[in-house]
Amino acid sequence: MTDLRKDSVTFVTVDDAGHDQRVDNFLLRHLKGVPKSHVYRILRSGEVRVNKGRVDASHRLQHGDVLRIPPVRVAQSATPAGRAAPAQEFAIVYEDDALLVIDKPAGVAVHGGSGVSFGVIEQLRAARPEARFLELVHRLDRETSGLLMLAKKRSALVKLHEMIRDNHMDKRYQALGVGDWPEARKQVKLPLLKFNLPDGERRVRVADDGQHAHTNFRVLKRASGFVLLEAQLKTGRTHQIRVHMAASGAPIAGDEKYGDYAFNRELHKRGLKRMFLHAWRLRLNHPLTGAPLELLAPLPRELQSFLDTLSA
Repeated sequence: MTDLRKDSVTFVTVDDAGHDQRVDNFLLRHLKGVPKSHVYRILRSGEVRVNKGRVDASHRLQHGDVLRIPPVRVAQSATPAGRAAPAQEFAIVYEDDALLVIDKPAGVAVHGGSGVSFGVIEQLRAARPEARFLELVHRLDRETSGLLMLAKKRSALVKLHEMIRDNHMDKRYQALGVGDWPEARKQVKLPLLKFNLPDGERRVRVADDGQHAHTNFRVLKRASGFVLLEAQLKTGRTHQIRVHMAASGAPIAGDEKYGDYAFNRELHKRGLKRMFLHAWRLRLNHPLTGAPLELLAPLPRELQSFLDTLSA
């Protein structure tokens, strides 16, 4: 790590990307490489000013505000240029000036971290250097394919997060379960608790002291030893569908965390080389115009091909 010094006061005019954002979050994004503790120190000391006045960390910026930023020391990583995220576009399902929805392939993380150098968001930003704002609205597991939303305006991001919190968005997945599922329709309400294995790997289990989690399931197709389900998320907990299905006696085919390891190896030989979980339908009102949207991503070819091999 090397230290670079910004020796002069800088003034930044807040645009649409910063509108309604907390000033601390704005600074953390704007001052990449500056320790978080230092950002809060310059806020507490009053060195940061908005329209010439002192503000606290929770102050929300407005379009056109002028932000005074004092000289700061920036820690610049010596990461080799070769580690930068490669520019990559993905199959676009919907796009306008506020919203981007892609069909994410399985095996691609949505963002870097936890041993992953980069993900969808870093690759898209590299492919769209002119984009002034691009943020993930929600997340999908690395092994899950399907519809992934990104906001191109902060106002859209704020509204979409509000819609998710208020359950005003209908997200449906298709998942192939291994085992028996007698009910045609079933509500699963099992609380989920996150924990880490000794090696640091994140897992989730059903626990009385976990967070409330609710998934609605509907049978789409039955095959010998398998059941194709549509899962509707009513809450958005980590690994929710995967754990709810495993706890109900039908873990997802190919799920390496919560499925049957030996059977997954057999499925791999039969042609299923990934987890059978796909975000296929999304219904919502447009975050800025209110227009109804229904977005679809059909099952990927590799999942449909395996499904076609199963006998009823």
